[in-house]
Amino acid sequence: MVYLIDASVYVFRAYFSIPDHITDPAGNPVNAVYGFARFLAEFLKVCDPEYVAVAFDQSLTTSFRNDIYPDYKANREKPPPELKAQFAHCRALCEALGLHQLASPSYEADDLIGTLADLAHAAGMPVTIVSRDKDLAQLIRGGDFYYEFASGQRMDYAAVAAKFGIPPERIGDWLALTGDNVDNIPGVPGIGPKTATALMASFVDIDAIYAALDEVAGLPVRGAGKLPERLRAHAEDVELARQLTHIKCDIPLQVQMADLRRQPIGAGLDELFDALGFGQQLRRELDELGV
Repeated sequence: MVYLIDASVYVFRAYFSIPDHITDPAGNPVNAVYGFARFLAEFLKVCDPEYVAVAFDQSLTTSFRNDIYPDYKANREKPPPELKAQFAHCRALCEALGLHQLASPSYEADDLIGTLADLAHAAGMPVTIVSRDKDLAQLIRGGDFYYEFASGQRMDYAAVAAKFGIPPERIGDWLALTGDNVDNIPGVPGIGPKTATALMASFVDIDAIYAALDEVAGLPVRGAGKLPERLRAHAEDVELARQLTHIKCDIPLQVQMADLRRQPIGAGLDELFDALGFGQQLRRELDELGV
């Protein structure tokens, strides 16, 4: 099993749940790093992974999706400076713990995870995606798990399909039809979650929908008669949205499966903890892992 962690989810969670009076010796807030370290310690204790990678979002404004659609995620507030400065420490923490970490100015953490998932599948290894981001559920295949670590909920392929009402591989198209307010992606007016689910349950993908628009009018959903007209009118918008909602799984990464094998905790962890002003409790917890 290969564990792929969506780091930003847990860094943000730590920042907003742990008081900012936790500071380094220079007085800089390190609450997000501390909380992320606690998460990683608990994760390593519970899962004891042999293969693991931690993917970070490097920027909210420079991915290829922003090139395609400048308003992508434009509705999101930028991370406050006191949080932004902590991401470098979080990446250094992963390195010190022997965990492969990666980020890209052109691709999001989702794309890094998608590409690593394909790499693992090609090697015959299932993956567990550790996240709370629904978009990543589209990557789940047979033998994989979607793992909301904080709640302890693990969903396999069948459970993801049951939750969304469609197979995981159709979730990207489903989001292109409904739009995604979180990422500022507009959908097709008049197509909400129920209608999109009916469409994606009846057709394998958006191309199949557009190839059979006359059949769409006969779907057992409210307002089905107007759907062909709406879909025709917004065909270009739907195609744009597909490029935004689908996770890329073929980005050029210079990574081999051997690179994802977990390494022993390095001596640099003590140096990092000293620089951050962390005490002994976290160190003891990590020492107890026996790695």
